[in-house]
Amino acid sequence: MHILDDFAWRGLIQDSTGIDSLRESIDAGRLTFYVGFDPTAVSLHVGHLMQVLTARRLQLAGLRPLLLVGGATGQIGDPKEAGERSLNPPEVVAGWVEKIRAQVAPFVTYEGENAAVPVNNLDWTSELSVVDFLRDVGKHFPISKMLAREVVKARLDAGISFTEFSYQLLQSHDYFELNQRHGCTLQFGGSDQWGNITAGVDYIRRRTGDHVHAFVTPLVTKADGTKFGKTEGGAVWLDPELTSPYAFYQFWLNSSDSDVVRYLKYFSFKSHEGIAELEAATAEKPAARLAQKALAEELTTLLHGAEETQNVVAASQALFGRGELAELPEATLRAALVEAGLAELPKPDVTVAEAMKEAGVVASLGEARRAAKEGGAYLNNIRVTDAEAVIDRADLLHGKYGVIRRGKKTVAGVEVVG
Repeated sequence: MHILDDFAWRGLIQDSTGIDSLRESIDAGRLTFYVGFDPTAVSLHVGHLMQVLTARRLQLAGLRPLLLVGGATGQIGDPKEAGERSLNPPEVVAGWVEKIRAQVAPFVTYEGENAAVPVNNLDWTSELSVVDFLRDVGKHFPISKMLAREVVKARLDAGISFTEFSYQLLQSHDYFELNQRHGCTLQFGGSDQWGNITAGVDYIRRRTGDHVHAFVTPLVTKADGTKFGKTEGGAVWLDPELTSPYAFYQFWLNSSDSDVVRYLKYFSFKSHEGIAELEAATAEKPAARLAQKALAEELTTLLHGAEETQNVVAASQALFGRGELAELPEATLRAALVEAGLAELPKPDVTVAEAMKEAGVVASLGEARRAAKEGGAYLNNIRVTDAEAVIDRADLLHGKYGVIRRGKKTVAGVEVVG
């Protein structure tokens, strides 16, 4: 199947400058494309995965990727309706550039005929003088079009700085530079970038007379109207130091039945037939959550590797009594307990009832005693019948963790910190 037909089936193209002409260019031979990421934080988040994985799809189809991390544009920031961005120090942005470049690297290959090329727009933007920028770049941008951008119109009354207003010129000039340096003729991004991206297409036409291509992917949404990529704990990051592999896995595992098939089309590399089978399974046996498990395992493996994914899957089963807790690496166990709810204990010499109350699986000591009496109290998957039994350090995993469970589904943890 042609890559553009696959994209159409998956719903990956919201707008484009012309699918038919893009198809002709792809069919004519090797095509170079670029996608950009601004380093506005130390890590990318799951919202960026749409672009990262779309780049991977295009490379697998034979196109050559230029992965741009904006060392220049990251110092400015694309205007947002909420108000003016805080400017980060150049040295901070430079550090984030390297971190984000490393994050996107595993998703593409840097070998072969269509090897990916990392680029940084600071390389050419830093060479531009103010006069050159105004003469060679600014001359090609009608103010009326720049003012027509929705985000700009929304900011006019409250105020928008010339710095952020000029962001569109910088991004457009990136496309021009990549076109001249690498023969790049396709840019894509998220739908919120449509105005900036088409401005780049128009800029290249005005300056060189050449026609280049662009498309944007849709905004990823959730059926319930809440924001995609957010949990109660905040953003879901790609950096394992900010979001553990276990938490990343759980984010996808918790996808709703009404969202998961769409997410499979957006993010999974499974075949159309494979996704159709998972869609049928979701309709027939939703409780099995086969589609969610398949999506979570695939994406966690892509980002964190097969071994880490095996640990995460083992932890998600072991917490509920379907695996050996003692076999879990300490980091994976702790990450799983943080997600479940991890309470700190100053010392290990507490009773099971006290540990259950501290962990939050019961509301009172009396409730803990009743749970134990009824056979529903567990410490590290071992049933406890005496709620007054004192927990010894030898009873704890890695000498400090206790997995506290009430019944089959209510799980939390305690960590001895003293």
